Amino acid sequence: MAESKSYITSDELKKHNKPGDLWISIQGKIYDVSDWVKEHPGGAFPLLNLSGQDATDAFVAFHPGTAWKFLDKFFNGFYLKDYSVSEVSKDYRKLVYEFNKMGLFEQKGHGVLLSMCFMAVLFCLSVYGVLCCERVLVHLICGGLMGFLWIQSGWIGHDSGHYQVMTTRGINRFAQILSGNCLAGISIAWWKWNHNAHHIACNSLEFDPDLQHMPFFAVSPKLFNSLTSYFYERKMAFDSVARFLVSNQHWTFYPVMCFARINLFAQSFILLSSSKRSVPRRGQELLGLLVFWIWYPLLVSCLPNWGERLMFVVASFSVTGIQHVQFCLNHFSTSVYVGPPTGHDWFEKQTSGTLDILCPSWMDWFHGGLQFQTEHHLFPRLPRCQLRKISPFVKELCKKHGLPYNAASFWEANVMTCKTLRNAALQARDFTKPVPKNLVWEAVNTHG
Repeated sequence: MAESKSYITSDELKKHNKPGDLWISIQGKIYDVSDWVKEHPGGAFPLLNLSGQDATDAFVAFHPGTAWKFLDKFFNGFYLKDYSVSEVSKDYRKLVYEFNKMGLFEQKGHGVLLSMCFMAVLFCLSVYGVLCCERVLVHLICGGLMGFLWIQSGWIGHDSGHYQVMTTRGINRFAQILSGNCLAGISIAWWKWNHNAHHIACNSLEFDPDLQHMPFFAVSPKLFNSLTSYFYERKMAFDSVARFLVSNQHWTFYPVMCFARINLFAQSFILLSSSKRSVPRRGQELLGLLVFWIWYPLLVSCLPNWGERLMFVVASFSVTGIQHVQFCLNHFSTSVYVGPPTGHDWFEKQTSGTLDILCPSWMDWFHGGLQFQTEHHLFPRLPRCQLRKISPFVKELCKKHGLPYNAASFWEANVMTCKTLRNAALQARDFTKPVPKNLVWEAVNTHG
């Protein structure tokens, strides 16, 4: 006689969404991940945010087929009584299956090797120019080359965090530390912690760290309500300082992007020095950052005077600012929402919160694969060389279900982003519930 199954409803499942009591549903089976949250390779944030609900689509997106066999040890014996699958999710899961069948997740091409070689050339040229040439123009160009090196290292770090870009896990880890910590001064542990949260909570004003830039930027007037960042665990206060900065954000956007890297340096150190958070292989992370903070200042010190040193640093930071702008273009002008992410509309949230950048294939190197932002968010494990190939399938699926497929040229995306920032800036100036204004605000805005 078949053993009877034990069922719970979605309302009962919702009660298990607190630290120490985390249940999730995957294809109607309930799993208790309360203890696993501490060891989860993707960090605690995804499990904390998707607990108490069905998370099948998110699980499918982030895990290879080999991960399914590990689920049984978390199965608590319950099934979801009212489990159902939307037509969108059915089609999405079919696409994942088909791409797996085609072997696209394993076909990584030679992009990583070419990128590594390109990075080596950029590094050598920059160092050679600083050490062996005396012309100021050459030193300026070398600073720019260093910036391009950081951009390419960022793409490698990004890819290696999503899937294994090298032949073994050990070599993949080496590539992460080399490209992120050693060459760019950015902790790969911080990036994975931040980026996984961004993917799970795409364009949630309260849960997506990539939209939480107060007091400098606000992509929506909803942020004027001083929302709480559940990622950074702090209130994003819309005070007089924030109002002044946000009111002028469409003018300050590009200048701030030129030096946005400073924030990444700071965030890396904050995470690695925190005793509250568990950081896997913290020693490797710190050693990698130490390497960067030895070679980069040493290289800068080899320039003949402080003027050229400052010029080199500004040039390298400013060129890398292109990448920071690219990150913003993909999300700032798209749909946002308030509240936690939900698992039942995974596909819908990813498509509404992303913007593709239209470009010819020969420019793919410049965008690092993220010009196919929608495709990347839906299939984060897919190597970047496959994103252009699957784009028509994603467009067709969006069209079938009446969902947005946002795309614009690089220029149009910049215009859209600036308009978004300007609209929010104007609303910040005219907000009906004024906050105490400081003297700087009064001086700048007295005459409108």
